Amino acid sequence: MSAETRPATAGGPNGHVRRVRLPADRRTPAAARAVVRSVLDETHLDDLLNEALLLTTELTTNAVEHAGTELDIEVVADDVGLTVTVSDFASGPVEELIVGVRNEASEIAEVAERGRGLLLVDHFASRWGTTYLPTGKGVWFRLDRSGATDAGPDEAEATGGLGAPGATASGSGGDPAPGASSAPSAAAVSELMQISPDAYADDPLPDFAASLLGRVAEMVGAAGGLVRLDRGDGSGPQVLARYGRQPRPGNELLHVPLTVHRPYAGELELDAAPSAYARPLAVLAAERLSLHLENDRLRRADVRRQAWLTFLAEASELLAQSLDVELTMALIPQLVVPRLGQWCAVHTTDEWGRLRLAAATHADEAVLPQLHKVLAETGPDSIQARLREASRSAAQVPLGGPMEGFAVPLIARGQRLGTLAVGRHQRHRHDPDEVAVLEDVARRAALAIENARIHAERRRVAQALQQSLLPPVLPVVEGIGFAAEYVPTGGDADVGGDFYDVVPLPDGRWLVVIGDVSGKGVQAAAVTGLVRDVIRVLVGDGKPLPEVLTRLNETLVERGGGRYCTLALAAVGPGDGDRLDVSLHLAGHDRPVLLRGTGGGGFVGTGGTALGLLDTISTPTANVPLGPGDALVFYTDGVTERRRGRELFGTDRLREAAAPLAGYSADVVAARLRSTALGFSVEAPRDDIAILVLRNDAA
Repeated sequence: MSAETRPATAGGPNGHVRRVRLPADRRTPAAARAVVRSVLDETHLDDLLNEALLLTTELTTNAVEHAGTELDIEVVADDVGLTVTVSDFASGPVEELIVGVRNEASEIAEVAERGRGLLLVDHFASRWGTTYLPTGKGVWFRLDRSGATDAGPDEAEATGGLGAPGATASGSGGDPAPGASSAPSAAAVSELMQISPDAYADDPLPDFAASLLGRVAEMVGAAGGLVRLDRGDGSGPQVLARYGRQPRPGNELLHVPLTVHRPYAGELELDAAPSAYARPLAVLAAERLSLHLENDRLRRADVRRQAWLTFLAEASELLAQSLDVELTMALIPQLVVPRLGQWCAVHTTDEWGRLRLAAATHADEAVLPQLHKVLAETGPDSIQARLREASRSAAQVPLGGPMEGFAVPLIARGQRLGTLAVGRHQRHRHDPDEVAVLEDVARRAALAIENARIHAERRRVAQALQQSLLPPVLPVVEGIGFAAEYVPTGGDADVGGDFYDVVPLPDGRWLVVIGDVSGKGVQAAAVTGLVRDVIRVLVGDGKPLPEVLTRLNETLVERGGGRYCTLALAAVGPGDGDRLDVSLHLAGHDRPVLLRGTGGGGFVGTGGTALGLLDTISTPTANVPLGPGDALVFYTDGVTERRRGRELFGTDRLREAAAPLAGYSADVVAARLRSTALGFSVEAPRDDIAILVLRNDAA
């Protein structure tokens, strides 16, 4: 606005001027009020605050609704008052804009529709007027403090000169036009604007909306009113507040939309007679309510997002705890239903690329058979066809009736594992947040399935490798009983280093072998296989046991990769009468327990050097005769080092557990000791448990 067309203002050099350009949207009135409030605070014109904010709301709201262009807001303040000018950039007929003159119509209905709202400006402003420029038009108002002098001749002349490029009509404050309803006082408007929600209430919005609605209805003489709000949660529009009687559809109702963002939507509705002040006051009340509704929307959105993040974290934790493929796939639909869908189905892809139903669930179990039937149908328009499309395209695909929903692919590490299909609730469609959460669930589920598959494959490989390191069956020898028990560690995906074997010797005797290679995994399994093969080759060539141990030590030092092995070798053969003679060699291994058939027992043998640590070893020989019913119990450190908290099972407890088993068969002794060791602690074994029993079964 040029200097010669700007409304004149009183005041001296202490004036403040602020100009702001705002977009034409529903947030503009609030931004304009903030500008006016800041100028009033700087100039200490607080006594004009209520009227200034009310009239600023009226002018900016009218400009936004009718002009639809950007707005220029100019605020000029001095010692005695302020002037606010709202200009837009829209052109229009002059007769529609001459609204500043005093309306002398006998009926309020005779006032032009656009002129009714400016009666509020006419009531409160000290002076006001309109300005027309080639680029648009504007409306200004002047508010003076009580006792301020009227404008002098120069100001009046400047005001009259506003018609230089266009036309100007000005009016002075005073009573409203004859026939119009009484205008609200500034105190009443101030009271309306000071209504605030209860900060300590659990849900303050209903009471706050009711207070605003009741106050504005009383001010405009409305017989009834409603505030409707749709939070976009599928429940539809709900009555947030009600005043007086139910608005009748046949009446001329005043509708003011609430300026809230999606998914919120709503309106304020008044059953009020036409009045100059009804709409601006209703707009003011709606804007105040909308501000708090926006805060409520943001708060609820934040709480909802936090809830979704918590849900995803819990889902990830549950999926990560399962390393079983079938259990993982069965768990996925249980996580989705009913929170994210009415039904859910997981399909996996087989080696031929065909989809197979792995798991499905429905919020209503009675409908589950029907769901299975629909999922099994084939055809160009079936759900199966849509699922194949989702799997091929690796994109979200909508599902039609009768089980409406959508499907997302299950992809992990670039591999297409299948699809996750989710059905929507009957009265609620998935919003963008829920779709994003479901896609995230699908990604996490696919990764969990893939991890479970990898673990299952690794476990199968480990079990196959472990079985290859153990004899499939123990030999059946007349007069000699052999029995063994083997328990892999709790994490059975890794191969342990414990092993045992029974090998025939060229001289007719039998060699009992039990050992423990340090470490776990593939390298330990390789060393274990190496030890077994070297022993079998050397004893097959008829080498004596001390030489077997020496050459095995040389092999481990050279090719063991830094791993060592403890070993117990026992060559058993017939002795005098029913006795068995045992030649026992211990290379760093725990001493076996000798159980006498007549009762009692103890440790036998002499310790030696573990294999693979030193270039030379010492492995003393101990001769142990076994009478009828006597037994030797060999074991690995997985038995004696089994833990219960800080307590170890230990060798003493092993001897005490074995003593009552004297006289029992080798199978019973091995099984009882295995059960005793496992029952010592509720935890899964941290190390492999191997027990080998040699018994004299002579009658």
